Amino acid sequence: MKISKIKIKVFGIVQGVFFRFSTGKFARKLGLIGYVKNLPDGTVYIEAEGPEENLYKLLEFSKQGPKYAKVEKVEYKLSPPTNEFKEFNYEF
Repeated sequence: MKISKIKIKVFGIVQGVFFRFSTGKFARKLGLIGYVKNLPDGTVYIEAEGPEENLYKLLEFSKQGPKYAKVEKVEYKLSPPTNEFKEFNYEF
């Protein structure tokens, strides 16, 4: 099982639609660690570490998001883990 880190930026109507909450719940269910936060430009940013197959599941989730989200575009980058996280959190 390969452990990696993923950075995801989600564009569209993704703030004020429970995107962070839903992402956090899904990431924890997958056993991932990291964080999700809203950025001032209206996007949502996610950093997560864990098994690569679960990071790809998180990526697929971020392409859809919760019920009221309207995702237009997702950018991501996979890299080696940095082991800087202990759990999955929301940042404000």
